[in-house]
Amino acid sequence: MMPAVRANQFGFTPAVDMYEDKDNVVVETQLAGIDPDKVSVSIENDVLCLKGESEKKSEVDEKNYYRKEIRRGSFYRAISLPTKVDGDKASAVTEGGILKIIIPKAPEIKPKTIKIIAKK
Repeated sequence: MMPAVRANQFGFTPAVDMYEDKDNVVVETQLAGIDPDKVSVSIENDVLCLKGESEKKSEVDEKNYYRKEIRRGSFYRAISLPTKVDGDKASAVTEGGILKIIIPKAPEIKPKTIKIIAKK
């Protein structure tokens, strides 16, 4: 019998803001205290995946906490995007502890007109 898998094997799920403009879907999440080099961003089948890890310093374990609300450890978030996107042209930048991912919308598929040829 296989062991049960924990419902959430990651330390926390980062909160995100998602919005769109005329050409892009934009996703923002806080990365305060997280090294951007330890964050993986991928897009597959119009789903954005964020995965990473925040460092947990060994000295933290020695403290006698009254309150512990800062999230540390690994994280994962899969977000279905609201429209078709061009993931190959996506970009990501961090500024002030915020990761901003800009994903261009896929070009709209234009209806194709088919000319009818009458055979006699």
